[in-house]
Amino acid sequence: MSRVYRRLFWHISADWVAATISWLALFLFRKNYIEALKHGYTIPINQDIKLYAGLIIIPTFWIFLYALTGYYQHILRRSRLKELENTLGTSIFGVLFLFFVFILDDSVSNYQDYYISLAILFGFHFITTLIFRLINATHTISQIRSRKWGYNTLLIGTGNTGLTLFQELENAKIHEGFNVVGFVQIVQKVDALPVPILGSWDQLDEIIKSHQIEDLIICNDPQDSEYVPLIIDKIQNEEIHLKMLPNEYNLVMGMVKMNNILGTMLAEVDFEVMPYWQKFIKRGMDMFFSLLALIVLSPVFFIIAILVKMNSNGPIFFKQDRIGYKGEIFKIIKFRSMFVDAEKSGPRLSSDEDDRRTSVGIILRKTRLDEIPQFVNVLLGQMSLVGPRPERQFFINQIVSKAPIYKRLHRVKPGITSWGQIKYGYAEDVNEMIDRMKYDILYLENMSLALDIKIMFTTVLIMIQGRGK
Repeated sequence: MSRVYRRLFWHISADWVAATISWLALFLFRKNYIEALKHGYTIPINQDIKLYAGLIIIPTFWIFLYALTGYYQHILRRSRLKELENTLGTSIFGVLFLFFVFILDDSVSNYQDYYISLAILFGFHFITTLIFRLINATHTISQIRSRKWGYNTLLIGTGNTGLTLFQELENAKIHEGFNVVGFVQIVQKVDALPVPILGSWDQLDEIIKSHQIEDLIICNDPQDSEYVPLIIDKIQNEEIHLKMLPNEYNLVMGMVKMNNILGTMLAEVDFEVMPYWQKFIKRGMDMFFSLLALIVLSPVFFIIAILVKMNSNGPIFFKQDRIGYKGEIFKIIKFRSMFVDAEKSGPRLSSDEDDRRTSVGIILRKTRLDEIPQFVNVLLGQMSLVGPRPERQFFINQIVSKAPIYKRLHRVKPGITSWGQIKYGYAEDVNEMIDRMKYDILYLENMSLALDIKIMFTTVLIMIQGRGK
């Protein structure tokens, strides 16, 4: 069992024990005080089925709540202050939920007993959970500071700035967990470096995989500053922790996110596009609505399949390689809307006057009904209901040559519909794809469940009105 899974086991076990203790304390208090006060005698516990059920259901609820909020992510990156903040926030929410679901309908002698029960549950749960978590966090921090644990780290920049940062990290009295395995060269390079240069910045993807990198620190010299946006756009992995040395512009504009006041001054670049609990719900919505759509629309599915087959020779479905989440290739599935061998002369985008479309295909594309089979892609986890439209590598290369920022879209799953799609529909040329990309980038920076629902609602209206192309 790896170190991460061992720590995860201990954290979950501690949270389970804390939840069990707090619920047992509340149960005993209500039996020996609240119910005894009402009935005039102590209520025997005996083999109360509610107690045993609660000791299973309640801890399970708490573990699920912690997982939903993302608490069990990055288990080796602990801060005692963060433990306090997280424990306080989830305890307030969870205790209120349990109060209204399990406690509010209890029989009591007066309403003040409800307040007492709420206070007892919150006090025991918060204090017990926090104590266990502080013990775990202290152990983790101690192991990191003693250099027994750490994170495989790359320094991006082989100039004087990179060398200075390496020396500062290595000579730090309090180790911050950065185990530097090597440098990545941008342009500038000093003659002698204490650890090897593993490659250049445009090879980051391969270097990260081959060396199991967890942290990247951009430490470019001023002459290399123009490459920094390109480097950031090249990293499509939310599991990677990217930091950089803040400059005067960052500081003035308030762009620095710091979480360590004693260590090296590093600004953190946050790749998380949605809170973890919203990602969980988004995936749940994807699976639920995709399955529902495939069931409800099955008659439409069958009719379209017949029309496509009768309208022209060729298969019912059209499959094509597209680039998805983190640059992975997958087969997108659509109803065929064009004649077979429509691209025998090479890749080509569609337009309103495209003579490659069949008569049925024209209707399918205007109503977006050709996209229905993509619900299968969503169920397989290759796509989402809402997200930037996936493109072919042929066109991505052209887009990136003009707008490198496009690579940021690979940080999320592609979608059946998107903000850019409802604005532009099917792009007719690369320039229009770039214009559409601007809305998808805006979506990426403002992702939320509310925005997803609004985009889905607008897409349905476009389908009803037949305003697609």
